[in-house]
Amino acid sequence: MEKTQFRYLEESDQRRGVPQPPLELGYDDSVTVIDLPAPADIEVGAIDLRKAIENRRSVRDYSEQPLTLGELSFLLWCTQGVKGVVARPATLRTVPSAGARHAFETYLLVNRVEGLRAGLYRFLAIEHKLVEVSLESGLADRVAEACLGQRSVTTSAVAFIWAAVTYRMVWRYGQRGYRYLHLDAGHVCQNLYLAAEAIGSGVCAIGAFRDDQINGLLGIDGKEQFVIYLAAVGKKKQLEAPPRKYPPSFSAIPQGASPGPGTPSRNLFPSSVTA
Repeated sequence: MEKTQFRYLEESDQRRGVPQPPLELGYDDSVTVIDLPAPADIEVGAIDLRKAIENRRSVRDYSEQPLTLGELSFLLWCTQGVKGVVARPATLRTVPSAGARHAFETYLLVNRVEGLRAGLYRFLAIEHKLVEVSLESGLADRVAEACLGQRSVTTSAVAFIWAAVTYRMVWRYGQRGYRYLHLDAGHVCQNLYLAAEAIGSGVCAIGAFRDDQINGLLGIDGKEQFVIYLAAVGKKKQLEAPPRKYPPSFSAIPQGASPGPGTPSRNLFPSSVTA
């Protein structure tokens, strides 16, 4: 983190006039490309934003129900959807990114999605399509092993795997760009958590994995491109109880602290609420 501090910022390749890297990775014309339902045509249940935020929690146990291809398309749109390409060039997406660099490639470990064979895919965000990466059997078990045996990887309907293309960010920001990559990962995953609520699904973010192993499974080198974050997604087993209601007088003062004269008692973070 030391060298990502602003005081170490040097002239970037962008400032030097070096052409910028592509907005997304290309692919071999011989591979299978899969059309996804257009975002405008996808119908999902309406959900109040406040309710989605209140309901947000990590879900590790899923039902056997698959996601539809439309639901997967919706989640991809909410996490990396391209709303437009501007003349810089740069993509404008459904999530924020430092300098609109959008340095992530979204890989999908598909276990149960209607219309897709189990395997590894990559999302082509600009085209809003999928490209097959590997349909090798046993891949889910190997990804789970790379994630220290976390069972949610194999029981989920799909696991999102975000890989950072470092130069796409570093081209503009130098070493500080590595800090921005991790900030951007949080934006993307939170959108996934909230969007999943609209399709009766739950998410569990995964930050514990063996870097070299997971990078190797995706066929990336861990330097020019590396896995930065994962998240398992699946249908909830049952409808969860609604969020607890607290009376208007609940206290927001930390335990043991004095609210002081005239301060109302409001506890916004009761100890019974889990993250």
